[in-house]
Amino acid sequence: MLSVGIVGLPNVGKSTLFNALTAAGAEVSNYPFTTIDSNVGMVAVPDPRLDELARVLQPRDAVPAFVRFLDIAGLVEGASRGEGLGNQFLGEIRAVDAVAHVVRCFPDPDVVHVAGSVDPLRDVAVIETELLLADLELLDKAIAKRQKQWQTSPRDHAAERDRLTRWHAHLAAGQPLAGLDLDPDERREAKALGLLTAKPLLYVANVGEEGYGGAQETGAGNPSGVALGAEAAARVSELEARGGGEVVALAAQLEAELAELAPDERAVFLADLGLARSGLERLAEAAFHLLDLVRFYTVVGGKLRAWEVPRGTPAPQAAGRVHSDMEEGFIRARVTHYAELVAAGSFQELVRHGRVRTEGKDYRIDDGDVVEFLFSD
Repeated sequence: MLSVGIVGLPNVGKSTLFNALTAAGAEVSNYPFTTIDSNVGMVAVPDPRLDELARVLQPRDAVPAFVRFLDIAGLVEGASRGEGLGNQFLGEIRAVDAVAHVVRCFPDPDVVHVAGSVDPLRDVAVIETELLLADLELLDKAIAKRQKQWQTSPRDHAAERDRLTRWHAHLAAGQPLAGLDLDPDERREAKALGLLTAKPLLYVANVGEEGYGGAQETGAGNPSGVALGAEAAARVSELEARGGGEVVALAAQLEAELAELAPDERAVFLADLGLARSGLERLAEAAFHLLDLVRFYTVVGGKLRAWEVPRGTPAPQAAGRVHSDMEEGFIRARVTHYAELVAAGSFQELVRHGRVRTEGKDYRIDDGDVVEFLFSD
C-alpha cells in the first residue's frame, strides 16, 4: 500500500491537511508540536472507473485503492541533531514511499510562524537541509560499517563502495539524492537504507481561502489547475520554478471543512467554488503520478476491488498484491480493460465475443486492467 509522510515546519497546516484527507480529527491548535505522536490515516483514493464498474457489475461491495498518510510532527532547524522532536520523526519518515512537504503560502497574524514570517522557499530549504544532513549521518555510519569488508574483498564490493561514496559526495555538495538518476535497483537500496532525500517528493502549497476556487488551465505558475489569489499564486509559482518535486496547491482548512460534509453536500460546495475535484483527488493523483503507479481491478467473491502497483509490474507480482498464494501458484491471468467491460455490460458478453485475453507470467499489468488470476493452491 502506498504510504506518504506529511512533513513540514510547525504551524504550516500539516494536521489540518491530515484532517482534510482522513476526517480523522487530528488535534489542531496554534502551537508548535501539537502533533506529538504521528497520526496515521487510511485514505480511499477517488476512482471514477471503480464507480463505473460497480454500476455495471453490481457487486456486493466495491473497495477503492487506499493511500496511507502519516502526519509527522513539525521539524525545525537542527532536527538532524535532535533539536525539537527531530530524531524520532526523522525515523518515521524513513518508512514511507513518498514525502508530501506542506509549505505555508498564506499570511495569517493569528497563526504563529516559527520563523516570524511567511517565506515558502526559506521553509523548503530548512526542511531539505535537515533531511540532507540526516542522510549524510546515516551514510557516514553505513560506510564506516562496511570499510573492513570493502578492504578485505575489494573486488566483490567495488560496486557498492562506488555507489555509496558517490551518494555521499552528492549529499556533501548539498544536493538531495532525488537529483541523481537512480535506477530501480539503486532506488530499492536507497529505500532499504532509509535515505530520506532519495524519496519521491511533492510540495503541498497550503494557500489561503482568498481567491481559491474555479478551475483553471494547468501550466507554469498554476500547476494545480485552481484559481488562486495573487499572493498565493506568486508563492506557488516560486515553488514550481524551484523544482525538486511536483506542486499541488490547496486550501487545507477549506478541504478539512469539505471532508466533514456528506458526499452530496460536498459536491454542491465544490460546484459553488467552481471546482471539479477536491484537494484529496488532486493530491492522490499527484502521489500516483509521482510513484508511477497504475491501478487494476479484480472481482472475487462478489467484491470489486482496485489495487495499485508500479507501472510494468508482471502479472504474478500483481497477483501477490491480492494474496501471496496467487503469486506462488500463478498459472495465468484472464484480462480485459475496464472501458471494454463497461461498454459490454458483463464478463459473459465479453467472453461470448472472444474479447477476454489470456496472459502468462510475462504479461505486464496495464492501467485500467480488470483481471482474474488463475492459480494452483
